[in-house]
Amino acid sequence: MRPAPSILHLDLDAFFAAVEQRDKPSLRGKPVVVGGIGPRGVVSTASYEARRFGARSAMPTAEARRRCPPGTAFLAGRYEAYRITSRVVMELLAQTSPVVEQVSVDEAYVDLAAAPGADLTVEGVTRLGRDLLDRIREETGGLTASVGIGSSKMIAKLASEADKPAGLTVVPPGTEEEFLHPLPARAVPGVGPMTAGRLRSFGVETVGDLARVSLSDLVAIFGEAHGTGLYQLARARDDRPVVTERETKSVSVEETFETDIADRDQLEAELEALTRRLVARLSTSALFGRTVTIKARRHDFTTLTRSETLSHATGDAAVLLREARRLLAGIDVSTGLRLLGVGVSGLTDHAQEELELAVTEEPLAGQLVFDDVTGAPRDDPQPATAPTRTAIFDRRGRDWATGMDVRHDEHGPGWVWGHGLGRVTVRFEGPTTPPGPVRTFSADDPALHPAEPPDWRDGRDESAR
Repeated sequence: MRPAPSILHLDLDAFFAAVEQRDKPSLRGKPVVVGGIGPRGVVSTASYEARRFGARSAMPTAEARRRCPPGTAFLAGRYEAYRITSRVVMELLAQTSPVVEQVSVDEAYVDLAAAPGADLTVEGVTRLGRDLLDRIREETGGLTASVGIGSSKMIAKLASEADKPAGLTVVPPGTEEEFLHPLPARAVPGVGPMTAGRLRSFGVETVGDLARVSLSDLVAIFGEAHGTGLYQLARARDDRPVVTERETKSVSVEETFETDIADRDQLEAELEALTRRLVARLSTSALFGRTVTIKARRHDFTTLTRSETLSHATGDAAVLLREARRLLAGIDVSTGLRLLGVGVSGLTDHAQEELELAVTEEPLAGQLVFDDVTGAPRDDPQPATAPTRTAIFDRRGRDWATGMDVRHDEHGPGWVWGHGLGRVTVRFEGPTTPPGPVRTFSADDPALHPAEPPDWRDGRDESAR
């Protein structure tokens, strides 16, 4: 823990959804959910408007659809658009200090003490934080971030979560425990659902409660490494440095069960929940993987791993779950498993999905169109239809995904509002235009093309016609 509040943590607010709302003016102020939109899709990000209805990251998209009102936009991710905006933010952070640790596409730590002549007083870092938030809003076309500044990485991260969205929280030196102890025990790094459940059984609900548990008791309950870590963090003792090089080689999640599980159906349900969490983590980092691995620990602590390398990198929940289930099927679980995990490696920032049939859930009726003048919802341009089985790729080899950027030779730039039954509906608008009109085309219209993400930094977008 440092003597000055010299570590800054930045988290872009509802990042994927915010980029979509910036680039799609008809969605501003409306509930937006970004992620997998197929039957086994997982929510990557929900806008704050959607969160009011209970949508959240890692939730099955089907559950988010049930919670959110008609007119909620469910969009596939545009990871190149997110990466472009992320680079702008990370460049701003690099101008603040030469030591920046990028954790994911929308999150980073900054070592303010590494900046020459830095004013590390509470007043100085507060001014710096406010200026940084203003610059991010200006340079990204209106996106907001939340910033926390403190004497350690843990305190800075928790401070950034204290006043979301668009908040700034500075924890002065000497007040770390006062800030930390009222928080729930889950706030401490390393306290997941299982650890929190065990702590709760001992009457530990808050970090303050945890700080009152002796080191010997924590070690007896959780083991030397985990118990000592909990003891230190509950007292705000965190000396982890901000590091500039951070290469993610794999992403995984696992769960230790309260009692061993031998029922294969129950294990399959646990595996599905783990895969949802895994996909959410991949989405947050805008990463895709080729090698799927499952980890199984038996009642006698024997640990087994099984892996399969795909022909393509993917972040699709259905593909990952299919492979994980196949790998689990090859493991004898009759004596019970105490731990199950799933992960991916061979990471890349690009995906090439399988060419196969998929269910198109909402052909042409998945979004709500808002009147350009009144802002009121108006009728869908096509009637709602039941889910139908249709090829992902049309006969020209194009993959029309809801939310993707397109350009029409006559009408200019826009985005896919809906697709299915051999048709594609496009809304013609961009980040610098008013909400635009909606038109429907044949899925193989030669005048309609996939496009690069629009640039919010200039006024060259064609006005919607």
